[in-house]
Amino acid sequence: MFTKDFDYFLPEDLIAQTPLENRSESRLLVMDRISGAISHKKFYEIEQIIPEGSLLVMNNSRVIPARVICRKDNGVAVEVFLIRAVGDKEWQCLMKPAKRVKPGFELTSLNGLMKVKVKRKTKEGFVFVDISTEGDFWDALEKEGQVPLPPYIKKSLMNPDRYQTIYSDRNEKGSVAAPTAGLHFTEELLAGLERQGVDRAFVTLHVGPGTFRPVQAERIEDHKMDAEFYHIEPDSVKKIEDALKDKRKIIAVGTTSVRTLESAWGSDGKCKIRRGSSDMFIYPGYKFKVVSGLITNFHLPKSTLIMLVCAFAGKDNVMKAYENAIKERYRMYSFGDAMVIL
Repeated sequence: MFTKDFDYFLPEDLIAQTPLENRSESRLLVMDRISGAISHKKFYEIEQIIPEGSLLVMNNSRVIPARVICRKDNGVAVEVFLIRAVGDKEWQCLMKPAKRVKPGFELTSLNGLMKVKVKRKTKEGFVFVDISTEGDFWDALEKEGQVPLPPYIKKSLMNPDRYQTIYSDRNEKGSVAAPTAGLHFTEELLAGLERQGVDRAFVTLHVGPGTFRPVQAERIEDHKMDAEFYHIEPDSVKKIEDALKDKRKIIAVGTTSVRTLESAWGSDGKCKIRRGSSDMFIYPGYKFKVVSGLITNFHLPKSTLIMLVCAFAGKDNVMKAYENAIKERYRMYSFGDAMVIL
């Protein structure tokens, strides 16, 4: 399969720059997974769409303020983009401009709360650093860092919490991008679904920058995903295994939840790897073991995310749905509208 086959034209003015005031007021494209038939709703109407007895699986990872502006001794500014912790003080990161830093260099955050010492650089462009802070690391990062927004969002975000799901867990800090399908949920909407007999389970996958990187390979089979850490608590494992056993719908909220479930489960309906790293690349031809429904946003052309959605619902169905959404002037990408595929 070729990467170009997953391309489409999107008018720039449809890229949502700000979130809606009310999360659940987003538009919702409803698609039948088999026939490709679509209808248009509001997201809050999902209460009437999700079947009773379904299990929603949500990624509760919390976005960290990963973008930290530092300075070298000579005053030159360097952006340090934290990706993941690899030790007590060691972090994998990206730096801009990377050419101006070398192993042994020391950087200081603007308010002086964080000291960053460069340890080594890799040919892939990653930089490994040791970070020391005055007091608690997370307190220092909250004061020094900024929540990173995707490059296609040009406007500043007045309230950083709008780039967090309402169910993100403060004990599960680690993502550098939001699992955006969950941004549409409100407490009232979740309570309504629960009253209707829709249960929910949480998984944790810390979203890295590689998830959203465009596929550069001509053939999609040649693309390699970056590994991302995930874990699933025992109570969620039981809920998911019970739903599989009872043949109830398991509806993943977002592509990160899909990859977590499909990475962790075997074809026998049992969880095989409850804690690990996933570099699973799901594209058309993949046979889903766990997921039978999907709530997702609209994704960039030629991205691994749109390829995953095409794997789930069929490439022709998905590309026609995108064409229809653009015609209907849906708001696209992270702060945009949503679709549910059942």
